Amino acid sequence: MSTLNQVSTVDLTGPSGVRKFKDKLAFVAVCGAFALAVIPLVTLLYTVIKNGAKRFDMEFFTHSMNAIGGRDAGGGAYHAIIGTIEQVGLASVISIPIGVLTAVYLVEYGGNRRLAKVVTFFVDVMTGVPSIVSGLFVFAFWIALLGFEYMGFAGSMALAVLMLPTVVRATEEMLKLVPNDLREASYALGVPRWRTICFVVLPTAFTGIITGVMLAIARVMGETAPLLMTVFVTTAINNSPFKGPQMALPLFVWDQAQLPQQVAVDRAWAGALTLILFVMLLNLAARLIARLRKPVSR
Repeated sequence: MSTLNQVSTVDLTGPSGVRKFKDKLAFVAVCGAFALAVIPLVTLLYTVIKNGAKRFDMEFFTHSMNAIGGRDAGGGAYHAIIGTIEQVGLASVISIPIGVLTAVYLVEYGGNRRLAKVVTFFVDVMTGVPSIVSGLFVFAFWIALLGFEYMGFAGSMALAVLMLPTVVRATEEMLKLVPNDLREASYALGVPRWRTICFVVLPTAFTGIITGVMLAIARVMGETAPLLMTVFVTTAINNSPFKGPQMALPLFVWDQAQLPQQVAVDRAWAGALTLILFVMLLNLAARLIARLRKPVSR
């Protein structure tokens, strides 16, 4: 109301008054758009916290769903949490080195070369690929063609395909922000290019790269479709991502939410709350690292 009063009391006489009116009007429009964007977010968080708190207890984090039926109370998502940590961890091990090396090539070696343009084009294409396509690709190659069984590692490869373009783009932008003066100073001292990249360029952009990597991890942690096609569903604890089906938190939420019993729905809400907390912690960590990073000028 105070903002609207300020708009209504602006003196419209002269060009200065018209500019002030337009400025206040734009301010009101921006605040209104911000409020519209925040309302769904607050509603979502309130709903998930309200429903997920019913089963957000120690048993939920220390027990699996093995021998627990849909109508039975109790049980937990311990097996799903273990699966998510292992699958996302393996996906990070696969995608981060490839993504960083690809970005180094594009920035430090690619230039206007045809190969660099082709790689950039395919990275852009992969950025917009639906998540289920990565699951179909891994399923067709790893399970249908090579004959391997459903396993956590297959899900990790599908998640790595989704992580890769985000890591490449984030690393590429951070490397571009490193001043060329640092590179030229290193070259003037007779340091080879590869040592300059390893000991000058990458350390300078390190915190920004870590921020992009964490955002990429948070992006794939909630994916369900690729895991459903590569990991499958299980109620037992499987600590090995290289043998047999393995559960994950998104799959746990999907599996419990489709059951009609209220106890199963409560478990699904608790799993959704746990997943949101994981993603929120990763995003907060990325924000903290971004604040610690000193601004780099060209």
